[in-house]
This record gives sequence, structure tokens and C-alpha cells, in this order.
Amino acid sequence: MTIRDNFRHKMTPRGMVVFTEEEELARDAEEQAWADGANDRAAAANRDKRNQLLADSDWTQMPDSPLADEDKTSWATYRTALRDLTTHENWPNLEDADWPTEPT
Repeated sequence: MTIRDNFRHKMTPRGMVVFTEEEELARDAEEQAWADGANDRAAAANRDKRNQLLADSDWTQMPDSPLADEDKTSWATYRTALRDLTTHENWPNLEDADWPTEPT
């Protein structure tokens, strides 16, 4: 291993070339921007999942739903918990246990 192995490289038509200082700084900025956006990406993914779970359970709240009133109430409570996820202490980095359990 040469000392150059510790540097970032880019591929050019002439082969591997070590990044310039400016390229290193630009790449560092890109990586920091990606890291800084992690919570936004997690929040978006969790909202998508939550919205799908809400859409999948919309039928439970319809007037012609075949559910008994008690079951309908359980589903309403579940749906409220889904909507309240954005106020959870772990938001947006939710674990499986942080999600409400679908009524059976």
C-alpha cells in the first residue's frame, strides 16, 4: 500500500487520479450535506409509511364499515396514534416498537 492509497481518487480516461484540495473540500461538503439531511429523509420515509397505513385503514371509519362500534373505536384510536407519530420523542428516528399496533 502506498501513501496515495489514503487519498480519495477519481477515475479519468487516464486512470485513477488523486483528488485536488478543492475536490476534497467539495466532496466533504457533499458528504456533510448528505449527513445533515438524514433526519429529513427519515421523516419523509416515516410519513410515507404512516400515510399508507392510514389509507389502508380508511375503510374502518366509513359509515358502511362492517365493524362493530367497539372495533371502529379501536381503529380510530390506532389512526390517531399514527397521526400523532410526528410528536413521538424518537421522531424521526422511530424504531419498530414506536409504531402503534394495528387492532386485530
